[in-house]
Amino acid sequence: MPAFQAAQFLTRMQDKTIAYVGDSLGRQMFQSMMCMLAASGKHDSDVEDVGSKYGMAQTHRAKRPTRSVGSAYRFRSTNTTVLYYWSSTLCDLEPLRRSNPAAGYAMHLDRPPSFLKKNLHRLHVLVLNTGHHWNRGKLKANKWEMYASGAPNNNREIASMWKAKNFTIHGVIKWLDAQLPRYPHLKVFYRSLSPRHFFNGEWNTGGTCNNKDPLTKGNRVFQNHSEDADSEGAAKGTRIKLLDITALSRLRDEGHISKYSIRATPGVQDCLHWCLPGVPDTWNEILAAQL
Repeated sequence: MPAFQAAQFLTRMQDKTIAYVGDSLGRQMFQSMMCMLAASGKHDSDVEDVGSKYGMAQTHRAKRPTRSVGSAYRFRSTNTTVLYYWSSTLCDLEPLRRSNPAAGYAMHLDRPPSFLKKNLHRLHVLVLNTGHHWNRGKLKANKWEMYASGAPNNNREIASMWKAKNFTIHGVIKWLDAQLPRYPHLKVFYRSLSPRHFFNGEWNTGGTCNNKDPLTKGNRVFQNHSEDADSEGAAKGTRIKLLDITALSRLRDEGHISKYSIRATPGVQDCLHWCLPGVPDTWNEILAAQL
């Protein structure tokens, strides 16, 4: 694989827009790419916040994107835009009551995020992901209700979390595959699932990832298929490329934030998100090589 060279990559991406759409791990991949491109030697003055052009305006002091926003930055010297849009399930979210969004949201399993419909023509590289938000706890906390065909989902075939997630992934990929003939400049990647490494419990029951030595369980991936069979199956037979990072990331259990988060709660470790610099840099190196 060719080494990633930031200045060369920016030149290759001149007048282009790279978009990451997904959950907080998609945001980490976006943050990784921004840091990698900063290594090109560009000064801060070369980077312009263009979030408002994509409906992502937020307060200057915001620590992280809120439910409906993200971040977008343009490198002036090459007119290259890198953006992230928060869509943790890749479903379109619609307030159940427009007059009172706090009442909850319809989570449309059969509709791609409205952001994609509005902005697909502006994108040249699109990287999608979802996975870890598909559980009852997340849906309840966010007040999301699964909808299909414009109504609360009553289809037992997609009632379970696993089946609903796969239904959504297949639907988004199928929709994008149908759009690609209209946008021949666009390259779409679906990023496979980023593995968790909680040992001796879960995130809320004392699970840990204290290992500090890389590759203690091996340094090679031997299988010729993805560990994320669901994502591999969804992309198969389409023009959407699978960015398969699951098996290689599984070898890096020492790479998580663990107990070293700035906002760490005593006794709670983060064995889902990654340290940066770290594993997501490799994902972007693979992406750049495929491009």
